[in-house]
Amino acid sequence: MKPAQVALLYQRLHDRTPNPETELDFVNHYTLLVAVVLSAQATDAGVNLATRELFRTVDTPARMLALGEEGLKRHIRTIGLFNTKAKNVIALSRALIEDHGGEVPADRDALEKLPGVGRKTAAVVMNCAFGAETFAVDTHVFRVSNRTGLAPGKNVVEVEAKLDRVTPAPYRREAHHLLILHGRYVCKARVPECWRCVIADICRYRPKTPPPGTQEVRPKPAPGPAPAGRSAPPPRSRRAPGKPAP
Repeated sequence: MKPAQVALLYQRLHDRTPNPETELDFVNHYTLLVAVVLSAQATDAGVNLATRELFRTVDTPARMLALGEEGLKRHIRTIGLFNTKAKNVIALSRALIEDHGGEVPADRDALEKLPGVGRKTAAVVMNCAFGAETFAVDTHVFRVSNRTGLAPGKNVVEVEAKLDRVTPAPYRREAHHLLILHGRYVCKARVPECWRCVIADICRYRPKTPPPGTQEVRPKPAPGPAPAGRSAPPPRSRRAPGKPAP
């Protein structure tokens, strides 16, 4: 995709969603970190439902340790992999107290050293909490980047590097959110809703999905020549009903 098309893609996504932000609910940097850790292989809506009561009283690493692993499990058992996630949240809370004075570090490398925090989680926290121009590549960003031709890549590291290289300055901080929201609500995994996509004319995805209730009309292929060495079957004779064959 050419630089002018990249800029136009981001401009249109921005015009549709001028102030994009994460759909995870949180009250401070610590609860943001916890919410992002819990969101792995889970929906934001499911995480918000599980943390609604939790974050009303547990909003610091110390309070999370006081709640304990079993207490945390009771809040998040509706989320996939809740046993592992509870263990990681308790461990990262302890690490924050021991190594960072109970505060979430504004450093990506330090974040990635915390239990349960990978490259994507660290990038989300850096962007949402500290305004860093990071490009967290989740399943939605990966799909949109490849489908559109914006930043095609075989893995998340390749896609992240290309997004970092091609995304123009005005959109670098919000690019992650613009692409996630587009993938979540328009460029869906099963059937992309191309008929209402604001970037359909510059997107490389083919064939475009028609609106619901319509069916794309495709011409029937013309009969091809018979394979080499094999004669085509003779035409079938047609006769009037009831008339014997000659």
